[in-house]
Amino acid sequence: MRFEPAIFVKSAGRKADFIRDDRPCVVFSGKSNVGKSSVINCLLNRKNLARVGSAPGKTTNVNYFLVADRVWFVDLPGYGYAKVPMNERERWGKLMEDFFSDPSRITMGVQIVDGRHAPTELDVMMNELFAGCGCPRIVVANKHDKLKASEREPNLARIRDTLALPEDVPLMYFSAEKRTGRDELRARIAEVVDP
Repeated sequence: MRFEPAIFVKSAGRKADFIRDDRPCVVFSGKSNVGKSSVINCLLNRKNLARVGSAPGKTTNVNYFLVADRVWFVDLPGYGYAKVPMNERERWGKLMEDFFSDPSRITMGVQIVDGRHAPTELDVMMNELFAGCGCPRIVVANKHDKLKASEREPNLARIRDTLALPEDVPLMYFSAEKRTGRDELRARIAEVVDP
């Protein structure tokens, strides 16, 4: 599978604006400050295709990127940022409810968590949404470069335990800054969308 070229196509703020076509959709989710945009940019070998905000909570719509004219990378709004007003949190909840109401649109889920910490309640909820879709999924523990070597395996075990991940759901470390895990994640995406 090719990961280039990639272009931004659309930002959807309501159900009617979601893209529906025959291309596979790889859907990325994660907390507002987890580095989701950086992971997407790293995978696509671009610096600022997915916007990297100076403050958390910048991705507020469902953003669609067309990769090599044949695969959608879908960037869901970040969640869990305390300074987001209540009405915006409610809008996020409704948008996610609408997005996940049609599991057939999701070919693969990529949930990004902070590799340094235990997953939050919202991480658990997002994991359950992906599990409910029945699609192949992977959990990516970002910020690998911020951990000591001795912390890595225990942290992965804690993430797997907190999310109650079955053994057949891959869990891997990633560092957008160091490109650690990029080739592995690309290969896992390719296995699903271009077997």
